[in-house]
Amino acid sequence: MSWGTDGGPGVTAVRGGVELTAYLVNESRARMPELAEDGLAAAWIPEDERGAVRELWREFADAVYAHDDLVVSLRGRFIADTLAEELRRDPRTVLVVCGAGFSSYPWLLPFPAALEVDLPDMVAAKRRRAAELVARGVAAARDVRHMAADLGRAEDRERLAAAVRELADGRPVAYVAEGLLFYLPPDEARAVVRLGAAFGTTAVTAVSYWPAAASGSRVLEEQRHWFRSRDVPADATHLTHHELTTLLGSPLTDLGPEDLQRRYLGRVAVPESDLIPEYVAVARSAAAV
Repeated sequence: MSWGTDGGPGVTAVRGGVELTAYLVNESRARMPELAEDGLAAAWIPEDERGAVRELWREFADAVYAHDDLVVSLRGRFIADTLAEELRRDPRTVLVVCGAGFSSYPWLLPFPAALEVDLPDMVAAKRRRAAELVARGVAAARDVRHMAADLGRAEDRERLAAAVRELADGRPVAYVAEGLLFYLPPDEARAVVRLGAAFGTTAVTAVSYWPAAASGSRVLEEQRHWFRSRDVPADATHLTHHELTTLLGSPLTDLGPEDLQRRYLGRVAVPESDLIPEYVAVARSAAAV
C-alpha cells in the first residue's frame, strides 16, 4: 500500500488555492494557545515563513473578520477532546483525518496509528515538516501515514476506505473530516460525511461544516470575495442538521460557535453573526455509546 511520495514541494509550494487555508488555521491556533491546547500549531510553519504567514493572517483579518483564531481554536479543541475521549474508551483506536492540513492530532494524542489525508502538495509539505519536527525533538515520533487523495473523486474515496481497513485491521477508527466539506460539491460532501461507514470499524465520526441556515452570512460573503482573490473556490456546500443525522445517525452532538464558546469560555464573547459559522457534529457508533 502506498501512503504518498517522499520529497516533493516545500511549504511555499502550497501558498495558493485551498491549501492556503492551512496556513491561516495554524496561525489562528497559535494565537490562542491556552484555548486551542495545540502546542505544535506554530511549529508546523517553518521559521522563514512565519513573518509572511502572520502578514497573510492580518490581511485575512482586515478583509474578512478578526476572530478566526477564536473559531479555529474552538473547533480544534472540541475535536481533540472528542478524540481523547475515544482513546480513553479504547486505546487501540486508529485515527483517520481528512483535510488534515497542518493539524497536530496524531502528535498530541497517543494513537497507535494514524492516517492523514489531503491533496498532494499539502501531503508532501506535511510529510517533510513532520520529519523535520520529529528529528529536532519538537514532535514525538508517531506511526503516522500520509495519503494524497482528492476526496471529491469516488475512486479516491474507495482507495482511502481500503487503506483504512488495512491499517485498522479490526481496531476501532476515529474519523475526522475537518475544514473540508464546504469546499466540495454537495454530493461529494455528503459522501465524505458518511465515508466512515466504509471503514468497517468506525467508532466515532467528527465533521465540521457550515449550516444551510447561515449560507447568507455577512462574514461568509466577505470570505468569498477574499477567496476569489487567492484562487480558492468561492462556491460552498452548506448542510443541515437533519442531513447530518440522516447520514450519521442519532444521537448527534452538533455544536456551533456560540455553543463552543459557552463550553470552553463559559460565555459568548463574540456572537455567531460576527463569525464564520462553523459547526462541529460528532456521532458515535451504537457500540461506542
